[in-house]
Amino acid sequence: MIDILRSEWTKIRSVRSTVWTLAVTALLMLGMGALISIAAKNSADGPIDAPQAIMMGLVGTMFASLSMATLGVLVISSEYRTGGIRTSLMAVPKRMSLLTGKIVVFTAVSLVVSTVASAASLLVSLMVIQPPSLETGDVVQAVLGGGLYLTACGLFGLGLGTLIRHTPGAIVSAIALMLVLPQVTTMLPGQWGKTVSDYFTTNAGSQIVMPRGGSSLGPWDGFGVYVVWVVIAMIAGAVLMQKRDA
Repeated sequence: MIDILRSEWTKIRSVRSTVWTLAVTALLMLGMGALISIAAKNSADGPIDAPQAIMMGLVGTMFASLSMATLGVLVISSEYRTGGIRTSLMAVPKRMSLLTGKIVVFTAVSLVVSTVASAASLLVSLMVIQPPSLETGDVVQAVLGGGLYLTACGLFGLGLGTLIRHTPGAIVSAIALMLVLPQVTTMLPGQWGKTVSDYFTTNAGSQIVMPRGGSSLGPWDGFGVYVVWVVIAMIAGAVLMQKRDA
């Protein structure tokens, strides 16, 4: 397994798209957080409290989540596009071992980058806004939440990439499931519509970063629901990967 992890690490760091996508993720977090914080500071009549400052610092998460999902798709779909998956499967005939290696390496890389980007974005926001009081626990939870959420979004993309194998199709599916349909579900009528909305992909997962008022899920409950969505996508992709030809 060590050789598989070493091989996947070499692949992910040597592909130019990986570096660019991670850089875009960090820039989106920092840029959006700084712009919103500066605008809020200049237009505020009084001091801005800590919860609002933290939320502004992580406002770029919505856009960064799409870049992480795109990276997750590319980690495996690019091999199908170039035919490199055949070489990988010749080196590692056990397909689940190959997929596990990709998951482990991608999770480690994305968690480190996403957590650092969240911390930097939050630091810039707090330096700009300078809230009158601040709880260390809230800051730590926000940083960890940002890192975990973006990593989960990347893994969701990896699952969809494994399932669909076609880069544009998987990216469009990720955008639909993470950005478009979550907004559509908020317009569903009645209590059943609210339940569907609360438990739908990023509506649930983003609770750990930017809690929605009125949601039936707390931060960690919502993230747990999102992880279930990620696991379902990954299992579906793994099953098809095992059955289909490369």
